[in-house]
Amino acid sequence: MKDWWIYKGEGQAEKRLDRLAVHRPDWRVFDGEIDEDYTVPVLSEADQERGAGYIAEAPEIDLVNTALLLRRPLLVTGVPGVGKSTLAHSIAEDLGLGPVLRWTVTSRTTLRDGLYRYDALRRLEDANLRRLSAPGRRRREGSLLRRLEGARWRRIEWEPGAEGTSGIGRYLQLGPLGTAFVPTARPRVLLIDEIDKGDIDLPGDLLTVLEEGHFDIPELVRMSDDSPQVSVSTDDQSGLARITNGRVRCHAFPIVVLTSNGEREFPPAFLRRCIRLNLPLPNEDKLHRILVRRIGQEAADAARAEGGVIDTFLKRRSSGELATDQLLNAVQLRLAGAWTAPGDLGRLAEATMHRLSGPDAQ
Repeated sequence: MKDWWIYKGEGQAEKRLDRLAVHRPDWRVFDGEIDEDYTVPVLSEADQERGAGYIAEAPEIDLVNTALLLRRPLLVTGVPGVGKSTLAHSIAEDLGLGPVLRWTVTSRTTLRDGLYRYDALRRLEDANLRRLSAPGRRRREGSLLRRLEGARWRRIEWEPGAEGTSGIGRYLQLGPLGTAFVPTARPRVLLIDEIDKGDIDLPGDLLTVLEEGHFDIPELVRMSDDSPQVSVSTDDQSGLARITNGRVRCHAFPIVVLTSNGEREFPPAFLRRCIRLNLPLPNEDKLHRILVRRIGQEAADAARAEGGVIDTFLKRRSSGELATDQLLNAVQLRLAGAWTAPGDLGRLAEATMHRLSGPDAQ
């Protein structure tokens, strides 16, 4: 343990976070006004167990803390199943920062998906329903009504603000990235999973937000003169966040963990602003420690015996990609009394250790 570590450092989490708040680069200072009405949810017991089960080695801890102190994203690479996503949960658990905000990227993902969602169609329908149900209403000349399913009607014309300017908040929800930028005293942990699967422009678009520490919601900016403050729901369903003049500006820069399976390269400008961590495949000793942490000493020792489950796992991994959770599945099955006969180990491996890549992948 090193005295400069925040993650996995010495002392209570609150004191380590206080040190993190003090040691910040002058060029990475963010001044969002803390939203006192927004409460970060408590980490669930299941999330606590998941984070506590991660075994971090000293080189990993060094790089995580480098990213924390510099307020930079941590780009984590490695083969699937090596623990990239679990690292984010470990950070949240160790520092007591609430549930991880997870944004899973696909080929169709855009930056706005992570920032916020606006249900314009529902707002339009609600406005028309209010207008149609208003007592003594009179059909405006020139308006157009269309019949939809059954007796429902929708007015094609719509007057913005008919429900009151503050009502737009009901139709907005911050995404995982947007929620991470809600101004709170302590940083949130944001997991941007499999960013290498996204559109080629996504890293560059994301870079702007991560550099500035804020973003605007155009739908709120346009009406900021009439309604400077609007409350919207958040991705973690923990209540409402207050947005002023359409801008979400962080106070404590979020701890951003990006994962990549190495399916494509990233632009140099993006890589330059990330702290890069590559997670190696766990060796026999680390696999044993993982089993001890997750399942127990006795089962881990039995799996490590000569010719046991760990040996079988390592031999199969030498000719094709395997994930650590496949080893956990095999050991768990044996604990349940399955495949325990001396000649069953090969059949257990065939059932739980399918190679994920290589010539023998199935």
